[in-house]
Amino acid sequence: MNVRRRDRDSSGRSYRPSARRAALVTGAAAALVAGLVGVGAGSAPAASTASAASATAGERGGTPAYLNERLSTKKRVADLLSRMTLAEKIGQMTQAERANASQADVTDLALGSILSGGGSTPTPNTAEGWADMVDGYQDAALATRLKIPVLYGVDSVHGHANLNGATVFPHNIGLGATRDPRLVEKISHITAEETRATGPQWSFAPCLCVARDDRWGRTYESFGESPRLVSEMAVAVRGFQGRRGQLDNPDRVLATPKHFAGDGLTTYGTSAGDYTIDQGITIVSRRDFARLALAPYWPAIQRYGAGSVMPSFSSVDWTEDGVGTNVLKMTAHKELLTGVLKGRMGFDGLVISDWEAIHQLPGDWNTQVRTAINAGIDMAMEPAQFEEFITALTEEVQAGRVRMSRIDDAVRRILTQKFELGLFEKPYTDRRNIDEIGSAQHRKVAREAVAKSQVLLKNRGRVLPLSKRAPLYVAGSNADNIGNQAGGWTITWQGGSYHQIPGDTILDGIDDASRRDVTFDETASTPVPRNATGVLVVGETPYAEGFGDVGGPRWESDPGDNGVPRPVKDMKLSTADQRAVDTVCTQAAECVVIVISGRPLEIPPALLSKIDGLVAGWLPGSEGAGVADVLFGKKRFTGTLPVTWPRSVDQEPINVGDADYDPLYPYGFGLRAR
Repeated sequence: MNVRRRDRDSSGRSYRPSARRAALVTGAAAALVAGLVGVGAGSAPAASTASAASATAGERGGTPAYLNERLSTKKRVADLLSRMTLAEKIGQMTQAERANASQADVTDLALGSILSGGGSTPTPNTAEGWADMVDGYQDAALATRLKIPVLYGVDSVHGHANLNGATVFPHNIGLGATRDPRLVEKISHITAEETRATGPQWSFAPCLCVARDDRWGRTYESFGESPRLVSEMAVAVRGFQGRRGQLDNPDRVLATPKHFAGDGLTTYGTSAGDYTIDQGITIVSRRDFARLALAPYWPAIQRYGAGSVMPSFSSVDWTEDGVGTNVLKMTAHKELLTGVLKGRMGFDGLVISDWEAIHQLPGDWNTQVRTAINAGIDMAMEPAQFEEFITALTEEVQAGRVRMSRIDDAVRRILTQKFELGLFEKPYTDRRNIDEIGSAQHRKVAREAVAKSQVLLKNRGRVLPLSKRAPLYVAGSNADNIGNQAGGWTITWQGGSYHQIPGDTILDGIDDASRRDVTFDETASTPVPRNATGVLVVGETPYAEGFGDVGGPRWESDPGDNGVPRPVKDMKLSTADQRAVDTVCTQAAECVVIVISGRPLEIPPALLSKIDGLVAGWLPGSEGAGVADVLFGKKRFTGTLPVTWPRSVDQEPINVGDADYDPLYPYGFGLRAR
């Protein structure tokens, strides 16, 4: 296994795995050589003649063939699969959450994967803390009979933002505004590098949803409302994984296009519980579904070779079958998961269910498990009930309701990705790039992305770019709040206004760019000089998923919330922000408003009439100085709207091509300053 081989990092310095881990891996190989010729009675299925031949083909000096890195991945997978018991196979199909699964669970149950959900982090939440945690789970995996490495997954959706200190990029809606696929690929590559340097080898990204109703709380995870635009940004998959054969590099991770498919097409009011649109029902014809929902997955799979896909929580209701007659959750949709994804699209990677998505299916627990696996789910994300999943699936296989051929197909897909990631040769975290996390070079790319994502919507009197010599009066809830400008999926699942991450607020950027003193008053309660230019930075507070649905529930459960529900999510400016805009724009010589939000917000006509300059700033992440770059003309405004900006929330859903299309600003709109 060459575990004692000395390697070199990008600077030419040599490094060596720790003596303890090197000994463990070497010992594991020795144990395999000694122990795999015959396993304990009843611990493995009887091998057929073909299986036995597979198990011996390619073996060198008694080393199992699957440990022979000179063999093809296909042969190594076949050899390993032939040696596995049913329990070991089902263990590989199981993913548990780190907060609920111990290292002993990984060993005892032969778990195939561990994940960190949003906000699930080690203590301390540092790069080294992450790497040590992942390596601890890898220790446990290598203590199993077959020493199959564990696959660790995380939501690196706009950088490795669960990690405090990572580079936090703009959310996808801002990247869609850049219209720059090469930049998106570069950002995904940096995200992959920072993620893998801390241990996880699997990112649950990119989101290839086509957002068609901005009342959806996940709109900001979408690159836009056009399937053509989202398809162009599917190149993010290559950014994460690299080109064919590069997945085992220390700066690459397994990508997960999600959520297959139609999560952005759900109808408002069809969700269960207190969500209003997230996880709802997509009521659509098969033709429109293919045009709007499936389109981005073709390049993600066939051009860029995505190694995994995550199905949506949402349901599909085909209009040609009669609305309401055959509503089916995507997790159970065999026609789409097996027939379209694995069949027509030729997807040969693994399908991972979303967080406890199996629990949303009809029937008792065993029925839910059986339905999902038979539909095409290869690995179950069961953060807490992973043991119950293993028990249920075992019973279903033994009863003949799930065929062994389906189990073998799922495990084959999982093992293939583990081999392609190089985990059997290098199971532990390769830390050579750990010093690049949050580096100046990475933040420079993030700042470029912020500048390119800004969309100039109004520029009366050519107020923009701003003069560096004019006095400035800055106000608004999002001017000096890095938590708000980062949005959801930052440090915690829902993000938080109180989060402090390395980076610059928009006010920091304005301070640095201006040559005059800058007055800041968040609420605009102090007088505004009449010769000053007012800059208002307003917008939303963080949210994720259904807690961002218009009319949806209000989150209050992060420690920093102190049990106080967050502001209502209604796609409107808060009363305080409206008051600040009205005050400053009335008193200042001229005023510019930057809207920091995960989607367009309604701007009352009377208020809009007072605004000279209007900018859609989206959720820029850690580099607020990128906003200042375009405000002061260091960079030109080049962004264009990735979604339609409505006159009012009542116009939703509104999309380019609608028969009665009459927005405030159309899809693709974006002015250029002088």
